[in-house]
Amino acid sequence: MNDQNRNSARSGGRAARRAARASALPDHLRPIRPGMSGGTLNVLSQQDMERIHNAALDALERIGLADAPQSGIDYLVGAGCILGEDRRIRFPRALVEDTLARANRSVTLYSRDGKTDLDLSGSRVHYGTAGAAVHMVDVEGREYRDSTVQDLHDAARICEQLDNIHFVQRPMVCRDIPDNRDMDLNTVYACCAGTFKHVGTSFTDPSFVKPAIEMLHLIAGGEDKWRERPFVSNSNCFVVPPMKFATESCLVMEECINYGMPVLLLSAGMAGATAPSTIAGAIVQAVAECLAGLVYVNAVKPGAPAVFGTWPFGLDLRTGAMTGGSGEQALLTAGCAQMHRFYDLPGGAAAGIADSKLPDMQAGWEQMCSNVMAGLSGLNMVYEAAGMHASLLGFCHESLILSDDLIGQALRCVRGIEVNDETLALDQIAQVCLGGSGHYLGTDATLSRMQLDHVYPTYGDRTSPKEWAEIGKPDLVAKAKARKEQILAERSPARFDPVTDAAIRAQFNIFLRA
Repeated sequence: MNDQNRNSARSGGRAARRAARASALPDHLRPIRPGMSGGTLNVLSQQDMERIHNAALDALERIGLADAPQSGIDYLVGAGCILGEDRRIRFPRALVEDTLARANRSVTLYSRDGKTDLDLSGSRVHYGTAGAAVHMVDVEGREYRDSTVQDLHDAARICEQLDNIHFVQRPMVCRDIPDNRDMDLNTVYACCAGTFKHVGTSFTDPSFVKPAIEMLHLIAGGEDKWRERPFVSNSNCFVVPPMKFATESCLVMEECINYGMPVLLLSAGMAGATAPSTIAGAIVQAVAECLAGLVYVNAVKPGAPAVFGTWPFGLDLRTGAMTGGSGEQALLTAGCAQMHRFYDLPGGAAAGIADSKLPDMQAGWEQMCSNVMAGLSGLNMVYEAAGMHASLLGFCHESLILSDDLIGQALRCVRGIEVNDETLALDQIAQVCLGGSGHYLGTDATLSRMQLDHVYPTYGDRTSPKEWAEIGKPDLVAKAKARKEQILAERSPARFDPVTDAAIRAQFNIFLRA
């Protein structure tokens, strides 16, 4: 559990306490914060994890993976893999276990300004965006439209202002940019110009990595500064489940590793379609594929920073539709998080996805279910945790803002229950019951911990029905919309200085207005 104890000594009376509550708490005393340790939820037993591990090793040794590029074959065979006559690459158990022993476990995903770096050690939990939505949700018209580069930039700007969104992996594609090279480069620009937080992005072709790195060198202030603190990572779908390498993505991965960019090894099988329909089987395949990716990364560059990205998705077997908001999805993600802890590897998976098309009650229960379970399971990187609707087809700015509240409550669950002499409160009970007021409202002990222990919603409504009516029956989505407009009315603090921006625009075809 996280040590959130605070010295309860107070001075200055009620006015001083009010002033203290009105001011921001130091980071180490906040009731919730990035990187709190989860891991109290275990959906798998030790024996279960060992069986999954052994099944994954069997799959790699007996079945292996197909379709590696020639460079990947050279790296993997050079590391000790076996290329069969069927052109499948098989992974001896000893090689996988040796790679696990040598893999980088101290991965930090850097922010641009150094204020929101992500320590992925142990069971530290971080929530953020991700995905490749092709639509934006219009909450007023209850409609979907194509997503644009301005929408992406606005999402990054909003994330910069939300305390409980810890990183910004590209949540949508820029459908107003038809050229893939321009789209990839503008994705990097739009995200980095919107937030200082760590950014994740993808590349559609290996030749697009070099110009993106050149842009990042300009933003960082030089190659040396970029390599010292790479603030953008590559989300890489290096496999096409079941058990095949994605040839082009593997070449992208090799490029990114050589340029010092951290890599998310993303295996996204669909349980019942491109992965086994059972939860355990889908986890086995995802683990096997990511172990193959880990061997690949370390064959390219030993110790290169990589995130173990087991992302199996649920499927409604009646229709074949994805079910990102299901209980099965929550279990898939929690089980994967536990396997990351089993290996003591930095890991990420998907949670917080809504199948609902709008930010409504269905979206609320779907987003909260998997977000809480992911956090309690100690998932380092909870991807797609905010704003995602229609099973990843739609992204919603208002939902992103509301998710900040939702994730705040999830993080309070992650923090858990502290049990010590102060929190057991025996002295308080005696004071109140033996000649005291008979209640704890307004006591020094209660007032001293009201910020320390409690997370208060920004947009959620806790008024009585009478008060709610008196203040005009405020609507949750309307409040989020007003906050969105307030954020977007101001220039992002992460925008580049004029000299840097001019240098970028001189070299690249930037679609956002200066």
